[in-house]
Amino acid sequence: MNSASSLLIPAKQQPGSSGTGMEVPPEEVGFEYLSFQACRLALGENRSGRTGPNELAIVTLGGRCSVHSSQGRWDEIGGRTNVFTGLPHALYLPPETDFTVRATTPCDLAFCFCRAEQSHPARLVTPVDVEVEIRGGGNATRQINHILKPQFPAHRLLLVEVYTPGGNWSSYPPHKHDVHNPPAEVDLEEIYYYRIDRPEGFAIQRVYTPDRRWDATLTVRDGELVLIPEGYHPVVAAHGYNVYYLNALAGSARSMAATDDPDYAWVRQAWAHKDPRLPLVR
Repeated sequence: MNSASSLLIPAKQQPGSSGTGMEVPPEEVGFEYLSFQACRLALGENRSGRTGPNELAIVTLGGRCSVHSSQGRWDEIGGRTNVFTGLPHALYLPPETDFTVRATTPCDLAFCFCRAEQSHPARLVTPVDVEVEIRGGGNATRQINHILKPQFPAHRLLLVEVYTPGGNWSSYPPHKHDVHNPPAEVDLEEIYYYRIDRPEGFAIQRVYTPDRRWDATLTVRDGELVLIPEGYHPVVAAHGYNVYYLNALAGSARSMAATDDPDYAWVRQAWAHKDPRLPLVR
């Protein structure tokens, strides 16, 4: 059985900052495509980088920033205070792009990198562009904010935000996307980057394969990340705590196609209503 500890990436305190940081390079976690960074920037602080062989989406989790790059300039990106107060802005940048992010307010950012062999134009995604979906039913109702959909002009990277109210299930019925069998299912790596609306809150995520080579149950707290290399991966939010996660996905096709665990697929027919608490953010 594979180790649960290899799937849960803890947050790290940033030197000189009150926030948490995160850096997940693909070679350290066994991924082929995805890598991830998260950081908080103080007012006026800069962060520079180069996309190299990757496409990149910079997601504003909170605050505002400006980005100067070899592909263009975008000022005052963002606006929500944190992920529980509004819809996202995201900036897509193609491979081989130099960029500098400057915080115009204290800001909280996620950098979602994905290996790419094709180049597409840089593009800013604003809240007007984000499709909001209320998915599921009963206590498996959740909110999906579609940021980079399969139709978005990129090579591999797909990106959504998910909000799960306290006590609700998400990514449910359990589904997987680890086999290239389109159109029913495609093989995708995936990350879950978590935020909880109160610091003591938590979510529980299970990751398991049909043969139980993977069979892990993880307690996930604010600022932590879960890797999904394969298998089913349902989530439940602790009662009283709203849970957010940012999903980045990439793999064998530009599709979100997944298959349900047949043991639990029947619950779809049992959903008679949607949770009236949703949408959590507008």
